[in-house]
Amino acid sequence: MNAQNTVFGGMIMAKCDRLALVVAERHSGHVCVTAAVDSIHFRAPAKGNDTLLFSLALNRSWGSSMEIGARVIAENSYTGDVRHILSAFFTFVALDSEGRPTDVAAAKPETEEQQRRFDDARIRREGRLATRKELDAHDREYHEE
Repeated sequence: MNAQNTVFGGMIMAKCDRLALVVAERHSGHVCVTAAVDSIHFRAPAKGNDTLLFSLALNRSWGSSMEIGARVIAENSYTGDVRHILSAFFTFVALDSEGRPTDVAAAKPETEEQQRRFDDARIRREGRLATRKELDAHDREYHEE
């Protein structure tokens, strides 16, 4: 608990990262590492009498990387009220026995919801890559001065 008597957000983030690792390793069959965490949105606080329900799924894969989506629900243990408290997206990279990135199987959406998450993952990835490209260019410019 933090000073506001709510669940510490860092603890929820760490649990999401650990669970996302399980999803990535189950999909890839390889050791995986976290490459990026983005779009963490804390939507509502969780309190001491809440039960946290974690839902994570593979959204898409590209070469050696995978996007795993996380959604956390807080359920009041006494009233049954539920609140969506967190959404986040994790990028993992699968590694071979030498510690080098290795290709993983393509994600194959089977439901309409999976297709939506699959399509949205492409948009987020394009944003991450564009941001990285722009920051790299800025860093080169900064270091040339």
